[in-house]
Amino acid sequence: MAGNVWQWLQDWYHYSFHGTPTDGSAWESSAGTYRVVRGGSWYDGYAGNLRAAFRGGDDPGYRGGDIGIRLASERRD
Repeated sequence: MAGNVWQWLQDWYHYSFHGTPTDGSAWESSAGTYRVVRGGSWYDGYAGNLRAAFRGGDDPGYRGGDIGIRLASERRD
């Protein structure tokens, strides 16, 4: 999926991981005005941003062809 679009996450962007929830939940306390985006898009033109682990932040009001969402749910057997 890397290279398709940046993916919005539920978490608010923080400069470091200090204070990150340890239970795997989203980081709901805001440290600014940006939400986390991951993965990058080919539109950026920089291969280093295309890793799934790459993390950045963007204004939640931004709309464009290089950013989107991925729906996920828990597996239930």
